[in-house]
Amino acid sequence: QPVTMAGFRAVILAVAFASASAFHMPLSTLRPSLNRAAVSSRPMVSARKSGLVVGATMVKQTPHGGKLVDLFVKDKDAAAKSCDFEHQLTERQLCDVELLCNGGLSPLEGFMNEKTYKSVVDDMKLPSGEIFGLPIIFDTDDEKFVPGKKVLLKQGDLNIATLTIEDRYKPNKVHECKQCYGETTLEHPGVLMVATERGDYYIGGKVEGLNKPTREFPCRTPAEVRADLPEDKDVVAFQCRNPVHRAHYELFTRALDAPEVGKDAVVLVHPTCGPTQADDIPGTTRYKTYVRLAEETANPRIKWDYLPYSMHMAGPREAIQHMMIRKNFGCTHFIIGRDMAGSKSSITGEDFYGAYDAQDFAKAKGPEFGMTPVPSLNLVYTEEEGYVTAEEAKEKGLTEKKLSGTKFRQMLRGGEDIPEWFAFKSVVEVLREDA
Repeated sequence: QPVTMAGFRAVILAVAFASASAFHMPLSTLRPSLNRAAVSSRPMVSARKSGLVVGATMVKQTPHGGKLVDLFVKDKDAAAKSCDFEHQLTERQLCDVELLCNGGLSPLEGFMNEKTYKSVVDDMKLPSGEIFGLPIIFDTDDEKFVPGKKVLLKQGDLNIATLTIEDRYKPNKVHECKQCYGETTLEHPGVLMVATERGDYYIGGKVEGLNKPTREFPCRTPAEVRADLPEDKDVVAFQCRNPVHRAHYELFTRALDAPEVGKDAVVLVHPTCGPTQADDIPGTTRYKTYVRLAEETANPRIKWDYLPYSMHMAGPREAIQHMMIRKNFGCTHFIIGRDMAGSKSSITGEDFYGAYDAQDFAKAKGPEFGMTPVPSLNLVYTEEEGYVTAEEAKEKGLTEKKLSGTKFRQMLRGGEDIPEWFAFKSVVEVLREDA
Protein backbone atom coordinates (compact mmCIF):
# COMPACT_ATOMS: atom_id res chain seq x y z
CA GLN A 1 0.00 0.00 0.00
CA PRO A 2 1.36 3.51 -0.83
CA VAL A 3 2.06 5.62 2.26
CA THR A 4 0.42 9.06 2.31
CA MET A 5 2.17 12.12 3.79
CA ALA A 6 -0.38 12.14 6.63
CA GLY A 7 0.30 8.47 7.32
CA PHE A 8 4.07 9.01 7.27
CA ARG A 9 3.73 11.90 9.71
CA ALA A 10 1.63 9.75 12.04
CA VAL A 11 4.24 6.99 12.06
CA ILE A 12 7.05 9.46 12.83
CA LEU A 13 5.15 11.04 15.71
CA ALA A 14 4.09 7.69 17.14
CA VAL A 15 7.67 6.41 17.22
CA ALA A 16 8.96 9.61 18.80
CA PHE A 17 6.27 9.73 21.47
CA ALA A 18 6.90 6.14 22.45
CA SER A 19 10.28 7.24 23.85
CA ALA A 20 9.31 10.80 24.80
CA SER A 21 6.93 10.30 27.71
CA ALA A 22 7.80 13.71 29.16
CA PHE A 23 5.86 15.45 26.38
CA HIS A 24 2.29 15.89 27.60
CA MET A 25 0.81 18.26 24.99
CA PRO A 26 -0.46 17.14 21.57
CA LEU A 27 1.61 18.48 18.71
CA SER A 28 -1.51 19.54 16.84
CA THR A 29 -1.10 22.86 18.64
CA LEU A 30 -0.30 25.65 16.21
CA ARG A 31 3.38 26.57 16.17
CA PRO A 32 3.87 29.50 18.53
CA SER A 33 5.80 32.50 17.33
CA LEU A 34 9.16 33.11 19.00
CA ASN A 35 9.27 36.12 21.30
CA ARG A 36 11.34 38.72 19.50
CA ALA A 37 12.28 42.16 20.73
CA ALA A 38 11.53 45.14 18.54
CA VAL A 39 14.60 46.33 16.66
CA SER A 40 15.47 50.02 16.65
CA SER A 41 15.87 51.67 13.27
CA ARG A 42 18.81 53.79 14.44
CA PRO A 43 22.37 52.75 13.44
CA MET A 44 23.99 49.97 15.43
CA VAL A 45 26.31 51.14 18.20
CA SER A 46 29.48 49.20 18.90
CA ALA A 47 29.39 47.62 22.36
CA ARG A 48 33.02 47.52 23.45
CA LYS A 49 34.12 46.60 26.93
CA SER A 50 37.22 47.11 29.02
CA GLY A 51 40.11 44.68 28.79
CA LEU A 52 41.17 41.53 30.60
CA VAL A 53 44.84 40.77 31.20
CA VAL A 54 45.78 37.22 30.16
CA GLY A 55 49.52 36.64 30.60
CA ALA A 56 51.24 39.53 28.87
CA THR A 57 48.40 40.15 26.40
CA MET A 58 45.75 42.81 26.89
CA VAL A 59 42.48 41.60 25.40
CA LYS A 60 39.80 44.26 25.31
CA GLN A 61 36.71 42.06 25.74
CA THR A 62 35.50 41.34 29.27
CA PRO A 63 34.16 37.80 29.90
CA HIS A 64 30.43 37.40 30.36
CA GLY A 65 29.62 38.22 33.97
CA GLY A 66 32.97 39.98 34.45
CA LYS A 67 35.24 37.01 35.22
CA LEU A 68 36.50 34.07 33.17
CA VAL A 69 35.55 30.93 35.08
CA ASP A 70 38.10 28.12 35.49
CA LEU A 71 36.68 25.07 37.25
CA PHE A 72 39.71 22.77 36.93
CA VAL A 73 41.07 21.54 40.29
CA LYS A 74 44.67 20.75 41.17
CA ASP A 75 44.12 17.62 43.26
CA LYS A 76 42.36 15.45 40.69
CA ASP A 77 42.78 12.17 42.57
CA ALA A 78 41.22 13.52 45.76
CA ALA A 79 38.28 14.97 43.83
CA ALA A 80 37.67 11.67 42.03
CA LYS A 81 37.90 9.60 45.22
CA SER A 82 35.32 11.82 46.93
CA CYS A 83 32.60 10.75 44.47
CA ASP A 84 29.77 8.35 45.30
CA PHE A 85 29.39 6.76 41.84
CA GLU A 86 30.42 7.11 38.19
CA HIS A 87 28.55 8.18 35.06
CA GLN A 88 29.51 7.93 31.38
CA LEU A 89 28.86 11.20 29.57
CA THR A 90 26.98 11.43 26.27
CA GLU A 91 28.59 13.45 23.46
CA ARG A 92 26.30 16.40 24.15
CA GLN A 93 26.97 16.28 27.89
CA LEU A 94 30.70 16.07 27.21
CA CYS A 95 30.57 19.33 25.23
CA ASP A 96 28.65 21.12 28.00
CA VAL A 97 30.98 19.85 30.73
CA GLU A 98 34.07 20.97 28.80
CA LEU A 99 32.69 24.47 28.20
CA LEU A 100 31.63 24.77 31.85
CA CYS A 101 35.09 23.76 33.09
CA ASN A 102 37.13 25.95 30.74
CA GLY A 103 34.99 29.08 31.14
CA GLY A 104 33.33 29.04 27.74
CA LEU A 105 29.98 29.25 29.53
CA SER A 106 31.06 31.87 32.09
CA PRO A 107 29.65 32.93 34.51
CA LEU A 108 28.16 29.45 35.08
CA GLU A 109 29.98 27.21 37.58
CA GLY A 110 27.85 24.13 37.00
CA PHE A 111 24.63 22.81 35.53
CA MET A 112 21.57 24.99 36.08
CA ASN A 113 19.35 24.32 39.07
CA GLU A 114 15.58 24.60 38.63
CA LYS A 115 15.43 28.30 39.52
CA THR A 116 18.17 29.22 37.02
CA TYR A 117 16.72 26.90 34.37
CA LYS A 118 13.28 28.53 34.59
CA SER A 119 14.78 32.02 34.52
CA VAL A 120 16.72 31.28 31.33
CA VAL A 121 13.84 29.45 29.64
CA ASP A 122 11.28 32.16 30.39
CA ASP A 123 13.33 35.37 30.46
CA MET A 124 16.59 34.49 28.68
CA LYS A 125 18.49 35.73 31.75
CA LEU A 126 20.30 34.28 34.74
CA PRO A 127 18.83 35.14 38.16
CA SER A 128 21.81 37.51 38.57
CA GLY A 129 20.65 39.43 35.50
CA GLU A 130 23.11 38.38 32.76
CA ILE A 131 21.59 37.48 29.41
CA PHE A 132 21.80 33.76 28.55
CA GLY A 133 20.42 32.27 25.33
CA LEU A 134 19.67 28.62 26.15
CA PRO A 135 19.60 26.53 29.36
CA ILE A 136 22.62 24.36 30.23
CA ILE A 137 21.22 21.23 31.84
CA PHE A 138 22.31 17.73 32.85
CA ASP A 139 19.64 15.15 31.99
CA THR A 140 19.17 11.70 33.50
CA ASP A 141 16.74 8.85 34.20
CA ASP A 142 19.10 7.33 36.78
CA GLU A 143 17.51 7.11 40.25
CA LYS A 144 20.95 7.41 41.91
CA PHE A 145 21.12 11.09 40.93
CA VAL A 146 19.71 12.69 44.08
CA PRO A 147 20.61 15.88 45.97
CA GLY A 148 23.73 15.58 48.11
CA LYS A 149 25.44 12.91 45.98
CA LYS A 150 28.69 13.56 44.12
CA VAL A 151 29.15 11.99 40.69
CA LEU A 152 32.35 11.21 38.79
CA LEU A 153 31.73 12.11 35.15
CA LYS A 154 33.76 10.04 32.69
CA GLN A 155 34.63 9.65 29.03
CA GLY A 156 35.43 5.96 28.82
CA ASP A 157 38.24 5.40 31.34
CA LEU A 158 39.14 9.10 31.54
CA ASN A 159 37.92 11.14 34.52
CA ILE A 160 36.46 14.38 33.13
CA ALA A 161 34.77 16.16 36.04
CA THR A 162 32.79 15.84 39.26
CA LEU A 163 29.18 16.96 39.71
CA THR A 164 27.83 17.72 43.19
CA ILE A 165 24.05 17.41 42.94
CA GLU A 166 22.09 20.39 44.29
CA ASP A 167 18.64 19.51 42.99
CA ARG A 168 16.73 17.11 40.73
CA TYR A 169 13.65 18.35 38.89
CA LYS A 170 11.25 17.30 36.16
CA PRO A 171 11.06 19.99 33.48
CA ASN A 172 8.07 20.88 31.35
CA LYS A 173 9.83 20.04 28.11
CA VAL A 174 7.03 21.28 25.86
CA HIS A 175 7.19 24.70 27.53
CA GLU A 176 10.99 24.66 27.27
CA CYS A 177 10.84 23.97 23.54
CA LYS A 178 8.12 26.55 22.94
CA GLN A 179 10.19 29.23 24.68
CA CYS A 180 13.64 28.28 23.39
CA TYR A 181 12.93 26.99 19.88
CA GLY A 182 9.62 28.71 19.21
CA GLU A 183 8.29 25.27 18.30
CA THR A 184 6.77 22.17 19.91
CA THR A 185 6.68 19.93 16.85
CA LEU A 186 9.00 16.93 16.60
CA GLU A 187 9.73 18.00 13.04
CA HIS A 188 12.20 20.47 14.61
CA PRO A 189 15.59 18.77 15.29
CA GLY A 190 16.06 20.56 18.62
CA VAL A 191 12.61 19.56 19.86
CA LEU A 192 13.24 16.00 18.69
CA MET A 193 16.51 15.97 20.65
CA VAL A 194 14.87 17.22 23.85
CA ALA A 195 12.00 14.73 23.50
CA THR A 196 13.84 11.58 22.50
CA GLU A 197 17.49 11.93 23.60
CA ARG A 198 17.23 13.57 27.01
CA GLY A 199 16.24 11.85 30.24
CA ASP A 200 13.05 12.77 32.09
CA TYR A 201 14.87 14.62 34.89
CA TYR A 202 17.34 17.50 34.99
CA ILE A 203 20.12 17.81 37.57
CA GLY A 204 21.52 21.07 38.91
CA GLY A 205 24.86 21.33 40.68
CA LYS A 206 28.45 22.53 40.86
CA VAL A 207 31.11 21.05 38.57
CA GLU A 208 34.84 20.52 39.16
CA GLY A 209 37.09 19.92 36.14
CA LEU A 210 39.59 17.05 36.17
CA ASN A 211 40.72 16.50 32.57
CA LYS A 212 39.96 17.80 29.09
CA PRO A 213 38.11 15.27 26.91
CA THR A 214 40.04 13.27 24.32
CA ARG A 215 39.08 14.44 20.83
CA GLU A 216 40.29 14.01 17.25
CA PHE A 217 40.38 17.80 16.97
CA PRO A 218 41.97 20.26 19.45
CA CYS A 219 39.64 22.59 21.36
CA ARG A 220 41.62 25.30 23.11
CA THR A 221 40.29 27.01 26.22
CA PRO A 222 39.08 30.63 26.23
CA ALA A 223 42.22 31.65 28.15
CA GLU A 224 44.45 29.97 25.55
CA VAL A 225 42.62 31.59 22.64
CA ARG A 226 42.64 35.01 24.30
CA ALA A 227 46.40 34.80 24.87
CA ASP A 228 46.96 34.63 21.09
CA LEU A 229 44.62 37.45 20.11
CA PRO A 230 46.14 40.79 19.06
CA GLU A 231 46.28 43.69 21.49
CA ASP A 232 43.64 46.39 21.34
CA LYS A 233 42.00 45.30 18.08
CA ASP A 234 38.50 44.18 17.30
CA VAL A 235 38.05 40.41 17.04
CA VAL A 236 35.23 39.31 14.74
CA ALA A 237 33.90 35.81 15.36
CA PHE A 238 32.61 33.61 12.55
CA GLN A 239 30.55 30.58 13.60
CA CYS A 240 29.86 27.68 11.26
CA ARG A 241 28.90 24.02 11.45
CA ASN A 242 29.72 23.11 7.83
CA PRO A 243 32.85 23.15 5.67
CA VAL A 244 33.91 26.65 4.62
CA HIS A 245 33.24 27.29 0.94
CA ARG A 246 34.16 30.29 -1.22
CA ALA A 247 31.09 32.34 -0.30
CA HIS A 248 31.78 31.83 3.43
CA TYR A 249 35.40 32.91 2.99
CA GLU A 250 34.36 36.04 1.08
CA LEU A 251 31.78 36.75 3.76
CA PHE A 252 34.05 36.68 6.79
CA THR A 253 37.02 38.38 5.14
CA ARG A 254 34.80 41.21 3.89
CA ALA A 255 33.37 41.56 7.42
CA LEU A 256 36.72 43.09 8.40
CA ASP A 257 35.72 46.13 6.31
CA ALA A 258 32.25 46.44 7.84
CA PRO A 259 31.42 49.88 9.30
CA GLU A 260 30.94 48.34 12.76
CA VAL A 261 34.50 46.94 12.79
CA GLY A 262 37.65 48.86 13.71
CA LYS A 263 40.92 49.17 11.80
CA ASP A 264 43.28 46.15 11.63
CA ALA A 265 40.70 43.81 13.13
CA VAL A 266 41.08 40.03 12.87
CA VAL A 267 38.59 37.24 12.28
CA LEU A 268 38.34 34.25 14.61
CA VAL A 269 36.89 31.40 12.55
CA HIS A 270 35.44 29.29 15.37
CA PRO A 271 33.48 26.32 14.01
CA THR A 272 31.47 23.98 16.21
CA CYS A 273 32.77 20.43 15.97
CA GLY A 274 30.33 18.68 18.34
CA PRO A 275 26.99 16.95 17.67
CA THR A 276 24.61 18.69 15.29
CA GLN A 277 21.59 17.69 13.20
CA ALA A 278 21.57 14.22 11.66
CA ASP A 279 22.36 15.09 8.03
CA ASP A 280 25.35 17.39 8.74
CA ILE A 281 28.93 16.35 7.88
CA PRO A 282 30.68 14.70 10.89
CA GLY A 283 32.75 16.98 13.12
CA THR A 284 36.06 15.19 12.50
CA THR A 285 35.65 15.59 8.73
CA ARG A 286 34.73 19.25 9.11
CA TYR A 287 37.83 19.79 11.26
CA LYS A 288 40.07 18.29 8.53
CA THR A 289 38.62 20.72 5.95
CA TYR A 290 39.32 23.69 8.23
CA VAL A 291 42.94 22.65 8.81
CA ARG A 292 43.54 22.19 5.08
CA LEU A 293 41.93 25.54 4.25
CA ALA A 294 43.89 27.39 6.94
CA GLU A 295 47.10 26.04 5.42
CA GLU A 296 46.01 26.96 1.89
CA THR A 297 44.90 30.53 2.59
CA ALA A 298 47.60 31.42 5.19
CA ASN A 299 45.91 34.73 5.93
CA PRO A 300 47.51 36.49 8.94
CA ARG A 301 44.22 38.27 9.75
CA ILE A 302 42.36 34.97 10.15
CA LYS A 303 42.67 32.93 13.35
CA TRP A 304 41.33 29.36 13.50
CA ASP A 305 40.09 27.56 16.61
CA TYR A 306 37.47 24.90 17.33
CA LEU A 307 34.54 24.79 19.72
CA PRO A 308 33.23 21.64 21.49
CA TYR A 309 29.58 22.68 21.22
CA SER A 310 26.45 20.67 20.40
CA MET A 311 24.02 22.48 18.12
CA HIS A 312 20.34 22.95 19.01
CA MET A 313 19.27 24.56 15.71
CA ALA A 314 17.39 27.09 17.85
CA GLY A 315 17.61 30.05 15.47
CA PRO A 316 17.51 33.50 17.17
CA ARG A 317 18.10 32.29 20.74
CA GLU A 318 21.01 30.10 19.68
CA ALA A 319 22.55 33.11 17.93
CA ILE A 320 22.60 34.83 21.35
CA GLN A 321 24.20 31.70 22.88
CA HIS A 322 26.95 31.71 20.25
CA MET A 323 27.63 35.42 20.74
CA MET A 324 27.86 34.98 24.51
CA ILE A 325 30.30 32.06 24.21
CA ARG A 326 32.50 33.95 21.72
CA LYS A 327 32.52 36.91 24.11
CA ASN A 328 34.16 34.58 26.64
CA PHE A 329 36.72 33.63 23.99
CA GLY A 330 37.68 37.30 23.62
CA CYS A 331 35.62 38.35 20.61
CA THR A 332 34.09 41.82 20.35
CA HIS A 333 32.01 41.29 17.20
CA PHE A 334 30.01 38.41 15.79
CA ILE A 335 28.97 37.75 12.20
CA ILE A 336 25.27 36.89 11.96
CA GLY A 337 24.51 35.02 8.76
CA ARG A 338 21.17 34.50 7.03
CA ASP A 339 19.00 32.01 8.95
CA MET A 340 21.74 31.44 11.52
CA ALA A 341 21.31 28.19 13.52
CA GLY A 342 18.12 27.67 11.53
CA SER A 343 16.51 24.40 10.57
CA LYS A 344 13.83 22.94 8.35
CA SER A 345 10.89 20.67 9.05
CA SER A 346 11.85 17.01 8.70
CA ILE A 347 8.49 16.45 6.98
CA THR A 348 7.73 19.46 4.78
CA GLY A 349 11.19 20.99 4.38
CA GLU A 350 9.85 24.41 5.40
CA ASP A 351 12.10 26.81 7.32
CA PHE A 352 11.25 27.28 11.00
CA TYR A 353 12.71 30.80 11.14
CA GLY A 354 12.81 33.75 8.81
CA ALA A 355 16.06 34.50 6.98
CA TYR A 356 16.75 37.59 9.10
CA ASP A 357 15.15 36.63 12.43
CA ALA A 358 18.50 35.84 14.07
CA GLN A 359 20.07 39.05 12.72
CA ASP A 360 17.23 41.22 14.03
CA PHE A 361 17.27 39.50 17.42
CA ALA A 362 21.06 39.87 17.71
CA LYS A 363 20.91 43.58 16.80
CA ALA A 364 18.41 44.09 19.59
CA LYS A 365 20.15 42.02 22.26
CA GLY A 366 23.88 42.07 21.42
CA PRO A 367 24.66 45.56 22.79
CA GLU A 368 23.04 44.57 26.11
CA PHE A 369 25.96 42.24 26.85
CA GLY A 370 28.83 43.94 25.09
CA MET A 371 28.79 42.27 21.67
CA THR A 372 28.42 43.98 18.31
CA PRO A 373 26.59 41.95 15.66
CA VAL A 374 27.91 42.23 12.10
CA PRO A 375 25.12 41.34 9.65
CA SER A 376 26.52 39.17 6.86
CA LEU A 377 26.41 40.36 3.27
CA ASN A 378 24.09 38.55 0.87
CA LEU A 379 26.77 37.55 -1.63
CA VAL A 380 26.24 35.95 -5.04
CA TYR A 381 28.73 34.80 -7.67
CA THR A 382 28.61 36.46 -11.07
CA GLU A 383 30.32 35.57 -14.34
CA GLU A 384 31.42 39.17 -14.89
CA GLU A 385 32.71 40.31 -11.47
CA GLY A 386 32.98 37.28 -9.19
CA TYR A 387 31.41 37.67 -5.75
CA VAL A 388 29.29 40.79 -5.27
CA THR A 389 26.22 41.59 -3.17
CA ALA A 390 22.89 40.44 -4.56
CA GLU A 391 21.80 44.08 -4.72
CA GLU A 392 24.83 45.06 -6.81
CA ALA A 393 24.31 42.10 -9.16
CA LYS A 394 20.71 43.10 -9.74
CA GLU A 395 21.56 46.78 -10.18
CA LYS A 396 24.25 46.05 -12.78
CA GLY A 397 22.35 43.25 -14.50
CA LEU A 398 25.14 40.75 -13.85
CA THR A 399 24.81 37.04 -14.65
CA GLU A 400 24.54 35.00 -11.47
CA LYS A 401 25.79 31.43 -11.15
CA LYS A 402 24.16 29.14 -8.60
CA LEU A 403 24.81 25.70 -7.17
CA SER A 404 22.49 24.31 -4.51
CA GLY A 405 23.75 22.31 -1.54
CA THR A 406 21.80 19.28 -2.79
CA LYS A 407 23.39 19.49 -6.24
CA PHE A 408 26.84 19.97 -4.67
CA ARG A 409 26.45 16.78 -2.61
CA GLN A 410 25.29 14.88 -5.70
CA MET A 411 28.32 16.07 -7.68
CA LEU A 412 30.59 15.21 -4.75
CA ARG A 413 29.28 11.64 -4.55
CA GLY A 414 29.36 11.25 -8.33
CA GLY A 415 33.00 12.31 -8.65
CA GLU A 416 32.13 15.28 -10.82
CA ASP A 417 34.30 18.39 -10.98
CA ILE A 418 33.19 21.00 -8.46
CA PRO A 419 33.54 24.57 -9.78
CA GLU A 420 36.24 26.45 -7.87
CA TRP A 421 34.07 29.54 -7.63
CA PHE A 422 31.85 27.47 -5.30
CA ALA A 423 34.27 25.35 -3.24
CA PHE A 424 37.99 25.27 -2.47
CA LYS A 425 39.72 22.36 -4.17
CA SER A 426 41.44 21.41 -0.91
CA VAL A 427 38.09 21.20 0.90
CA VAL A 428 36.60 19.03 -1.84
CA GLU A 429 39.59 16.67 -1.61
CA VAL A 430 39.04 16.15 2.14
CA LEU A 431 35.30 15.56 1.70
CA ARG A 432 35.99 12.92 -0.93
CA GLU A 433 38.74 11.26 1.10
CA ASP A 434 36.40 10.93 4.09
CA ALA A 435 33.30 9.95 2.10
